[in-house]
Formats: sequence, structure tokens, C-alpha cells
Amino acid sequence: MDTTTLALIELGAVFFGLGVLGRLAARIGMSPIPFYLVGGLCFGNGGLIQLGDIGAFSHIASEIGVVLLLLLLGLEYTANELISGLRRSRMAGLLDLALNAAPGAAVALILGLGPVGALALAGVTYISSSGIVAKVLADLGRLGNRETPVVLSILVFEDLTMAVYLPILTAILGGVSLLGGLEAVAISLGLVTVVLVLVVRYGRYISVVLDSPDRETLLLKLLGAALLVAGIASALQVSAAVGAFLLGIAISGSTAHNAVRVLEPLRDLFAAIFFVFFGLNTDPTEIPPVLGWAILLAVLTTLTKLATGWIAAAQHHIAVMGRARAGAALIARGEFSIVIAGLAVASGHVDSRLAAIASAYVMITAVFGPVAARVVEPVMRFASARLPGRDGRQRLPGDEPELL
Repeated sequence: MDTTTLALIELGAVFFGLGVLGRLAARIGMSPIPFYLVGGLCFGNGGLIQLGDIGAFSHIASEIGVVLLLLLLGLEYTANELISGLRRSRMAGLLDLALNAAPGAAVALILGLGPVGALALAGVTYISSSGIVAKVLADLGRLGNRETPVVLSILVFEDLTMAVYLPILTAILGGVSLLGGLEAVAISLGLVTVVLVLVVRYGRYISVVLDSPDRETLLLKLLGAALLVAGIASALQVSAAVGAFLLGIAISGSTAHNAVRVLEPLRDLFAAIFFVFFGLNTDPTEIPPVLGWAILLAVLTTLTKLATGWIAAAQHHIAVMGRARAGAALIARGEFSIVIAGLAVASGHVDSRLAAIASAYVMITAVFGPVAARVVEPVMRFASARLPGRDGRQRLPGDEPELL
């Protein structure tokens, strides 16, 4: 059997398998990300069956997947929303960064992954999955809740933090000097600032250039622009993902709405390949030795995300139940955590154990996060009912209006 024929068969099997896994995830109300990672682990290095002829395609497809993930994330925001969100959430965002990056950095240093590994794992444990969080809030009908703007503002702060963090990580992974790293950070900050200013003043012109009434033309324009901007950003030592994110911010109005509509299926396809590709390049035999550390990180950062949401919601005078819902909504990690781990391991400067820890950690939190968001209300109501009131009797559900 020739190489092309074998590659077509393998790709067909992979795509069909992804469809089955996605369907299974939807049936049980979970994110498909853990299923995609497990699928990659089964058919990669050390897995059940090793796929050998789709490596080149999978690599470039996974890069496109990252670009599209960040492009559509940027399409969810306008520059004004980002700026106002940053102002509203800066204190909660800084608390989020301090509480959730520290456990990852500490575990990396304990395991001997070095300062670069600590920087990478800190990013893995820090950032929540915007995609999973948004889906959970929509599925549970909480988009109109009082705590939801607090959750979204924290996610915005995390996304902006990534715009600074990723260039720093990329520069360090590339082995540049301290001066080169500072230069990359300066370029990134300057680029973010310039883009936000330009978008506020002239964003409508960018949307006009990219807009088209024809779906095919619009798709080609958007994809071409995204890949061009990502490539230019990468050439400037700024992460390609950040470049795509900034382009998404620049597109607004009806163009942004139409862009989401035509790009979503393409994003889902290439993002799925990205998660599978990450799994393919992770040796499943390396996971058992670090599984305990992944579980420990999941427990610690579940508590720190709960604290983050609770404190942030309390600052906006939201009642106890809303604070609990805000914290539980932030638990899941996903796409960004895998992007960070993938960059680190692909550079060759970080031990491959980081990929194993990140895979196990993301699978645990991506599964547990939606479950926690769903059960936090009944758990809080049960706890409230069991606590004694001021008169010594047990509280009954509804006795404590502040809880609601």
C-alpha cells in the first residue's frame, strides 16, 4: 500500500474516531477535549497502535488549530470590552494569577523541570478554559446571572495576560538572551497597545476590508488574514497565537458575527486535530509516574480557582451562592494549557514529563470543572440546610436568603 493511500485511510479513521468521541462527550454533557487527548494517547508513541504517515499534516494542522482557537476567542471581544474588563477585574485578575500560577511553578521545581519548566507549568495551571467555561455557563442558563460578568472579566484578564506571557515563554524557549527576551516583551506590549488603539479608532475599516456577502469569499479572507498575521507575529518574536487573538479583536460588528458563523466548523476540526496531535506526541507510559502530581495540582488549583471566583464576586457584593458559582465556573483548564505545554515540549528545552503532567491535569480539570459547576448549587444548599441557625435550629433551604 503506497504512502498516500495509507495516510488517507489513517486520516479518515482519525476524523471518524473524533466524531464518535465528540458525540460521546455531548451525550454525557462533557467537553470533548479529554476524549481527544485520550484518543491521541492511544495512537501515538507508546500507545495501542502507532500512526506513522500523518505526522507532517498533523503538525501544520495543529498549528492552524491554535491560530483559529485564538482568532475566534478574539472575535468574542471588542477593544472597549477588553479595556473595561481589564479595569473592572485588575485586582481579581492579579489574585487569580498569584494563586493559580504558583502551584504549577512549585511542582515543576520539585520535579526538577527547571526554571523554564516552572514558567511553562505555571501557565498551564493558571489559565481557565474560556471555551469550556462559556459552554458551561450557556448550558446551565447562567449567562444572565449577576456573577457571570465577574467570571467573564477574569477570563478577559487571563487572555490579556497570555498576550504578554506567550511572547516571554516563546523567547525563553528559543534560548534568546535576557536582552532579547526584554525586546520580545516590549514588542508584544507595544503591539497589543497599538492594536487596541487602532481598533478603537479604525476597527470598522478592518471589518469592511474583510467582510463579504459571499460565505466562501469571507472564509478565504478571514483564514488568509489570520495565517498572515500569525506568521508576521511569529517573525517578530511575538506568539502566532497572540497575533491571531489581536486580529479577532480588530474585527467587530456584523463582520465578527458572520466570521464566527463561517469559522466555527473549521476551528472545531483543526482544534480537534491539535488536541489529538498533542496526545500523539505524549508517551502514555510517562503519565502513571506523574499522575499523583497531576491530581495534587488539580486539587490545589480547584481550591484556588474557587477562592478566586469567591473573592472577585464578593468584591461586587454578590451573595454567597453567586460567589460559589463564580469559583466553580473557573475550574476547567483546556485549550490554552495544552498550547503552552505543546510549545514548551516542542522546543526541546523542557523535559517531556511536562506533557504527561499537562495531559493528565487538563483531562482531570476539564472533566471535573463542568461537574463542579453543575453540582455547586445543590451542594451549597445542602450545606446551608445542615448548618445551625442563630437560634440553634438547623437551617432549612430558603431560610438564608443571602445564599441566593
